Amino acid sequence: MKIVVDYDLCEANAVCMDVCPKCFRVEEDDTLTLLVESPDAALRPKVEDAVRLCPRQALTLEA
Repeated sequence: MKIVVDYDLCEANAVCMDVCPKCFRVEEDDTLTLLVESPDAALRPKVEDAVRLCPRQALTLEA
């Protein structure tokens, strides 16, 4: 699994960071940093929730 961020869509709302802080961090300058591009299977439920809850649909998962 690989997390893909469309930075053109991302507004750094921090929803993903709230759901899965091990993978996502919103910086002080309101930009998103992807901490883990390919998380292990244990994080999959949280990552899927972050993708689903993203208000701008800026996150996707690749196999």
